[in-house]
Amino acid sequence: MMSLFDNVAGAVLSKLGGEKGGMAQIAMEMFNQNGGLNGVLDKFKQGGLGDLAASWVSTGANLPISPDQISSVLGSGAIAEMAEKFGIKPEVLTSQIAQYLPSVIDKMTPNGEVTGDSSNLLNTVLGMLK
Repeated sequence: MMSLFDNVAGAVLSKLGGEKGGMAQIAMEMFNQNGGLNGVLDKFKQGGLGDLAASWVSTGANLPISPDQISSVLGSGAIAEMAEKFGIKPEVLTSQIAQYLPSVIDKMTPNGEVTGDSSNLLNTVLGMLK
């Protein structure tokens, strides 16, 4: 089931092209690898950055995150694999994730909470790219 979704998402996102299309694909990959929005948020909590992640979910201001913090939470191995898959350097990947992840999660949780609707990552990411 996921692979069909991934193929459709990949086809849609690759048509966008450019940095935004690439970032959208990176976001999809990261959420897929970590079990969706809840999985990503749990990973940040386990990494001691639950307060940052909570700021992205809440309706207040989004706290910033550094590329080093992204790397420590997701793990350098996972970052290296993802970077290789997208043909970019790991430090480029972590800086892009650091730049976009807070707003992606913020837009996935418009009411300040994680709901069933929040799992619709593709619509969220595509909405941000318009």
